[in-house]
Amino acid sequence: MIHRKVKTSINMQCCRKLISGNKKLFQIILLGIFISGASNAQTNNPFELDFVIEKPLTNNDFPVVSADGETSVISYDATDYPGVIRAIHDLQNDIDSVTGKRPLLVAENKASEYEIIIGTLGKNRQIDKLVSSKKLDVKDLEGKWESFVITTIPNPNKKTKNSLVIVGSDKRGTIYGIYELARQLGVSPWYWWADVPVKKRTSAYIKSGRYASGEPKVKYRGIFINDEAPCFTGWTNEKFGGVNSKMYTHMFELLLRLRANYLWPAMWGNAFNEDDPENPRLADEYGIVMGTSHHEPMMRSQKEWGNHRAEYGNGEWNYRTNEEGLKKFWEDGLERNKNYEQVITMAMRGDGDLPMTDAGSAEENFRLLEKIFADQRDIIEKVTGSPAKETPQIWALYSEVLEYYDQGIKIPEDMTVLFCDDNWGNVRRLPELGDKPHPGGYGIYYHVDLHGAPRAYQWLNMTQIPHMWEQLQLTYSYGVDKVWILNVGDLKPNEYPMDFFLHMAWNPTTYNQDNLHDYAISFCKDKFGEKEAEEAAEILSLYCKYASRISAEMLDDRTYNLQNGEFLQVKDAYMALEARAMRQYYKLPEKYRDTYMQLVLHPVRAMANLYDMYYSLAMNKKLASEKDIKANYWADRVEKCFALDAEFTKDYNQNVSGGKWNHIMDQTHIGYTSWDEPKEGNIMPKVTRISPNEAKQGGYVFNEKNEVVVMEAEHFFEANDTDNTKWTVIPDLGRTLSGMALLPYTEKTKNAAISYKMNMSPQSDSIKVWIFFDSTLPFKKGGHNVAASFKGGKEKIWNINHDLNWENKYNKMYPTGAARMIETSTFLSIPENKVGVYNLTIRPLEPGVVIYKVVVDNGGYEPTYLKMQESPYNR
Repeated sequence: MIHRKVKTSINMQCCRKLISGNKKLFQIILLGIFISGASNAQTNNPFELDFVIEKPLTNNDFPVVSADGETSVISYDATDYPGVIRAIHDLQNDIDSVTGKRPLLVAENKASEYEIIIGTLGKNRQIDKLVSSKKLDVKDLEGKWESFVITTIPNPNKKTKNSLVIVGSDKRGTIYGIYELARQLGVSPWYWWADVPVKKRTSAYIKSGRYASGEPKVKYRGIFINDEAPCFTGWTNEKFGGVNSKMYTHMFELLLRLRANYLWPAMWGNAFNEDDPENPRLADEYGIVMGTSHHEPMMRSQKEWGNHRAEYGNGEWNYRTNEEGLKKFWEDGLERNKNYEQVITMAMRGDGDLPMTDAGSAEENFRLLEKIFADQRDIIEKVTGSPAKETPQIWALYSEVLEYYDQGIKIPEDMTVLFCDDNWGNVRRLPELGDKPHPGGYGIYYHVDLHGAPRAYQWLNMTQIPHMWEQLQLTYSYGVDKVWILNVGDLKPNEYPMDFFLHMAWNPTTYNQDNLHDYAISFCKDKFGEKEAEEAAEILSLYCKYASRISAEMLDDRTYNLQNGEFLQVKDAYMALEARAMRQYYKLPEKYRDTYMQLVLHPVRAMANLYDMYYSLAMNKKLASEKDIKANYWADRVEKCFALDAEFTKDYNQNVSGGKWNHIMDQTHIGYTSWDEPKEGNIMPKVTRISPNEAKQGGYVFNEKNEVVVMEAEHFFEANDTDNTKWTVIPDLGRTLSGMALLPYTEKTKNAAISYKMNMSPQSDSIKVWIFFDSTLPFKKGGHNVAASFKGGKEKIWNINHDLNWENKYNKMYPTGAARMIETSTFLSIPENKVGVYNLTIRPLEPGVVIYKVVVDNGGYEPTYLKMQESPYNR
């Protein structure tokens, strides 16, 4: 839409130049541009179009459910594809769930006053008659892949006033058209997988007109369920009794509602074709093209080899030593699946997704792989009875396999080359620009989940949409448009990047750097309603940005710089985002909260808590090394955050949607020491505690940074008490850390002092020093005096509050009391103008003085409300 506006603007500018002085001609051309734009909009991507309205705008608008409650009949042909008829029943249910009115399904050609005619071109006699009578234009469907048209046709016959036709070029085209209507009526593709409530309406009309999908830009678009234990496996075992067709039918439907068509099934201890024979049959009936993962050739799973290896040759997964056994294994698998639509993974890797063992020279490995290709293609021809080129095939250049491609191995021309990312969303190789295109085309295998090096990331979504877009638009621009497959791990909680990937796979040119946030808003509008979409989108986008910085599994107490405040900054940003998400959660209508918890709040709160835990651990280690007893506070906080992580997991598993997703949050994510997860589960970080006897006071030495030294008062180098007084920290007093006071206030302060030590390079023989005090009023006559000096320099005495009296109540006393701080500054002489160590001593000359912060300004002081961030220090 943005591009169209820009183009129209350019056209108008050109028109103005061409017809300057001819106002009437300009108006005619301008009208032509508008009409042309409207026509283009009708045939644009329906993901961007809204054709469902609550009330009719014209007499030709079609009533799905009219304002008086009348429901149009749904007409289909019983000889159409079973998958199409099944989706039609879904539409019947969807209309009922949205409007409360259940339309009648009619499988015979019985004309009604208003009817929704649904069918596939060549498989529906009523639609074919409309085509032959030229009442239905199918020029953009004939010979097309997975395309559909949704159009209104007034008076298609004598008995029918108006009809809505949903027609597909093929089985999936029709199904996509059915689900596009359902989506616009108010049923999210994620209604089951993310519990998105339907958007209720009492009536629904379709704007008159013709809406054409066009072909998808990528032919095969799908997902890979991977690394599915313990979460996905635990969930399916509890809810369905296994990874079986009862579960997979929900997944098939989701894919179709998202206009996907391709699936690599779960393979960790799972065998899609053997565990439940209904799996492949139903996949084909629904319209899902099945494949197998990058290291499971010829439609056979790794588990199947484990189950049957003793039956095939010597049982070794090694083509040099067990060629005949492997060929028989592959042939049996293809024979079993030959009647189903599939894309066959070719070649082989070592057993268990490892490089091939018993490797020879590069030349020998080339010849071996080329032989494997040839032998597998012979098997395909033997089983199918057709040339191998008629069966879609892919060769995945995963991991070390890319080296064979780079070294020039011969690939059958009709075989699709499947490029891969680095498991972290960065594409490793693309076709060379200018090279002759490979006839079999190219694909991409992409990850938003990994069980591998340098460290697995499987717990939460760690992918940022702008990065995914940047890499995928690069991929598509280099001609990779045959297969796009996304490793989604357990599917949940990667709903957001999966949704974007599949939207982009339909038409990668839909998105650009300027409208990615529009996608986020659209996603959230579908899930939480229009009113809350903008806020939810901002929270979700910020979460993805923060999470993509480093995966949860790689995060620890050393990730961010504690000393310069970076760690506190990123931790606080997460905590603020959690507060923002929590605020929206309680603001949302109750019906949206389970969905919001799954897609927004739980990831945000879980990561915010993880950052809080590791920041606390960093503070514990730092303070423990300084023998500071406050290390114990941070040790307690680490333990609380660790316990809260378990509470969040339990809450998601057991309470979200009434426990529907139990086990989905079981993934270990704390305590990694290698690429693999700790087998004992989350491990509480080790903390250090300081006993009162070990506690140390003072000893802080600061380092100048950016021409300033900023010191919290309690971070002194040395404190000199008197016989009857003691320098005491008053925790949390003031705007930042604490206050430092000589207590009790009833005793004299003679000879008491506190000193601060720093490394700096003065610019002159005197330097400005800011000292910030508590807003103590002059409760003793004459107020309070303090003295300060650098060691070896002249001491200066000044009064901090004598004028905070009634006479100055409006300009000094009240403002200072409201600010809760007294700001003072003075210039102090320094003994030597050179780089070195300097000691600043402050003496309270009367009791009741409380110091907050000390700033030595060497030219870098900035006026801030919190009086700048503390400088780095050692102890």
